[in-house]
Amino acid sequence: MKETTETLEHRLSRIHTALRKGQFDEVDEIMAGFEPAEIALMLESLPPVERITLWERVPVEVDGEVLLHVHDEVRSTLIDDMDPAEIKAAAAGLDTTDLAELFDDLPQLVAEDMLRSMDELQRRRLEETLAFEEDSAGRLMRTDSIGVRADVSLETVQRFLRWKESVPDNTDALMVVDRNGLFVGTLPLARLVSHPPEMAVADLMDSDVKSIAMDMPTREVATLFQTHDLVSAAVVDVNGMLLGRIVIDDIVDVIRDNSEQALMNMAGLDEEEDLFAPVLPSAKRRAVWLGINLVTAFLAAWVIGRFEEVLDQIVALAVLMPIVASMGGIAGSQTLTLAIRGLALGQISQTNSNWLMRKEIGIAVLNGVGWSLVVAVLAVLWFGSIGIGLIIAAALVINMLAAGAAGIAIPLVLKRMGIDPALSGSVVLTTVTDVVGFMAFLGLATIFLL
Repeated sequence: MKETTETLEHRLSRIHTALRKGQFDEVDEIMAGFEPAEIALMLESLPPVERITLWERVPVEVDGEVLLHVHDEVRSTLIDDMDPAEIKAAAAGLDTTDLAELFDDLPQLVAEDMLRSMDELQRRRLEETLAFEEDSAGRLMRTDSIGVRADVSLETVQRFLRWKESVPDNTDALMVVDRNGLFVGTLPLARLVSHPPEMAVADLMDSDVKSIAMDMPTREVATLFQTHDLVSAAVVDVNGMLLGRIVIDDIVDVIRDNSEQALMNMAGLDEEEDLFAPVLPSAKRRAVWLGINLVTAFLAAWVIGRFEEVLDQIVALAVLMPIVASMGGIAGSQTLTLAIRGLALGQISQTNSNWLMRKEIGIAVLNGVGWSLVVAVLAVLWFGSIGIGLIIAAALVINMLAAGAAGIAIPLVLKRMGIDPALSGSVVLTTVTDVVGFMAFLGLATIFLL
């Protein structure tokens, strides 16, 4: 894996240099043999002007696949650079599922023209796919599944497959349906080719396999694939009628997108943000969360201001104060990260949240007491005051207890309110640890040292 990454980085550097020098033949040579996903990565790794230059040199036959692999914001800029005929040509070779993913980003006139140019079957399939919610199994599924009846022989199925001359990609099993099209199980290809042809499908099929409801969220679909090691799975409607299938290729994309979303949201950013987007729109997006953070910072400053008198008299408190907030912030971030991960994986619910809360409080007590003793000893050696050492030790324990509890409680409350914990949890947590830490440290100092 490391070697592949280094090779891509080296190629990116060569392309960047060649584009700057106008050596387009070398650019074409470097891109030769690239997969669409690799071309997409190259495009996302270039500033806007060079990106458009490279995009114009991408072979027309892979334009559609490349557009599917780039992030939404980059995709919009690339489509804006294409004329309607180029867009139609890029989308022409895509299957229904991929076209549906791309369709929402197409200019309205182009999208309408494409619908008119499709045959009735293509148009109906696309409209049916677009009718599903964007992040649902229905949008993710492919309609190329092969269905067979349970009461036919393996020989009949084999003749049917020979007549078709091919099977869809990532087909590890055939879907078994009854006379009415209801999904009843799967027939693994390994059994189809390794058993006597006179045997019936019903004798070899798996009837206890998982099917996926058409409205199941894609996050849950990904979890199902991970926990059951699936390569493909049937998608059914509310009546159990087979609609299509979802394959592992699509789930890998979902898992990658979810990981990127969680990572970007924890920094208050949109997961589709273009790394090389212009300065002004990028600054606007980031300004929102900087403003929110500023409000919380003023709240912490206001708390400190309430203890101006004690800070004027005991300078050592101002020196030691950041330690209390920092230790609480780190402890809370550790708990918050684990809680957000648990919620994303469906591991945390109302039934086990209280147990987790007790566990994190226990961890906070142990770490709080242990590190508070270390800090207290250092404070006494530094400032020669046992009182200051005891007060910072007590404040550390209090703040780490608050951090542990908040790290579990904040994501649970935010999720119940319909707010993504990864997007705003860290801002709320920082406010809690700063306010509680400063109030505990300065409040105790006011009571016992003045």
